[in-house]
Amino acid sequence: MTDHQTEQRTGRLYGVGLGPGDPSLVTVRAAELIGKADVVAYHSARHGRSIARSIADRYLTGGQIEEKLVYPVTVETTDHPGGYRGALDDFYEEASARLAAHLDAGRNVVVLAEGDPLFYGSYQHMHKRLAHRYPTEVVPGVTSVSAAAARLGSALVEAEETLTIIPGTLPEEELTARLAAADSAVIMKLGRTFPAVRRALERAGRLQDAQYVERAFMDGERTLPLAEVEADTVPYFSVAVLPSKVAPLDLPEPAGPGEVVVVGTGPAGPLWLTPEARGALAAATDLVGYTTYIDRVPVRPGQVRHGSDNKVEAERAEFALELARRGRRVAVVSSGDPGVFAMATAVLEAAGEDPYREVPVRVLPGMTAAHAAASRAGAPLGHDYAVVSLSDRLKPWEVIARRLRAAAGADLVLALYNPGSKSRTTQVGLARDLMLEYRPADTPVVMARDVGGPTERVRTVRLADLDPAEVDMRTLLLIGSSQTRLVRRGNDTEVVWTPRRYPED
Repeated sequence: MTDHQTEQRTGRLYGVGLGPGDPSLVTVRAAELIGKADVVAYHSARHGRSIARSIADRYLTGGQIEEKLVYPVTVETTDHPGGYRGALDDFYEEASARLAAHLDAGRNVVVLAEGDPLFYGSYQHMHKRLAHRYPTEVVPGVTSVSAAAARLGSALVEAEETLTIIPGTLPEEELTARLAAADSAVIMKLGRTFPAVRRALERAGRLQDAQYVERAFMDGERTLPLAEVEADTVPYFSVAVLPSKVAPLDLPEPAGPGEVVVVGTGPAGPLWLTPEARGALAAATDLVGYTTYIDRVPVRPGQVRHGSDNKVEAERAEFALELARRGRRVAVVSSGDPGVFAMATAVLEAAGEDPYREVPVRVLPGMTAAHAAASRAGAPLGHDYAVVSLSDRLKPWEVIARRLRAAAGADLVLALYNPGSKSRTTQVGLARDLMLEYRPADTPVVMARDVGGPTERVRTVRLADLDPAEVDMRTLLLIGSSQTRLVRRGNDTEVVWTPRRYPED
């Protein structure tokens, strides 16, 4: 028997989206299929009422077989040996078997789904079990996401913004992280999850932007700022919306106190950004920083970018604070971690003086260059280590040398920042010679350049072979202790690591 003959003898399965609730938002294709179906199936709770059935009612002819798929549990507990998930899995197997019997008998089966069948819908559980066995068509429907945006009259995304859809059932910490990182967002499945969702929005600094939509395009529809919603009034059929951040044309200039957020962007690129940092960059009205670092941040409509040279930290800090004093939300962009040889100190120093004492300042951490470099090499920072900048622009070389000797004498691994530049060509050689007074010539030295960037290069050399000519400002050096090991593994790869246990004398 051919596949074609088999298809002719079986019915067709249709997953039909009904939209958010108003029967007039059912598509023409969906209405046609409902009217012509042999079997119409729909899910319901144990009370027997089905929202999907009520939406489709006007399109039913009365001649269809109706298959009511009644959930054994919804949110209550169960004594099923497999727990809640086991009870639902058994139900989906039994329900799909009932539909398969109709399909095997040559009947066309329409499974009704509120919204879109493959968007958090119950139909998808039938689809996974039947679509590979029977000819199947899915008819899309208007989702609650689109319905909520329409009722709010607000754009969800504009230009290069991204939309994040989040189930409110996620753990609160995860909700907070995803909300902090999102441009725009819709949070589904509220109801019992609403208190945790509200706290997550507040912790992520997004509560003031959040809107609430209940029963969009259904009886009892309600929209209002989410901060005004009472938790005990929230049903399952409601969503939280963070609309587009692109300012409306008539949005007034910010009023009242602004703030400065010093944001660590990590060593390079968006993969190194924390969700909190990503959210702060997106929420800012102004970006201030070294032009090279600002260029790593995506351009957002309406956001003002103030780039400057890398040697004007104090002026940059005061400029950011002055913007905030005028009511702007300012993100000072700092590579790596802003508290490690970066902009946090400059901003806090200026913020401690008049007229900036009252300007709120926050510091958001980022992945440090030392930690990024160490991860590429293995685990050279696995034991105690010291971090030293070789730049003598802000401190004399004598101080640097004294600190290097102290760290070397204590047998610490050393992470050396700012090792060299076009105007500073002697520091690497001086540091190498000083360390050779305390360390063997074959001590591993990790040379990590542009970690995370397009020209990344990480390699390990002997301390005695460290060549200053191969080191620039984009290079970070990790000099091992007496315990640091260089091990060759499969495929001739090298791994550098420092044991956590230090031997007793």
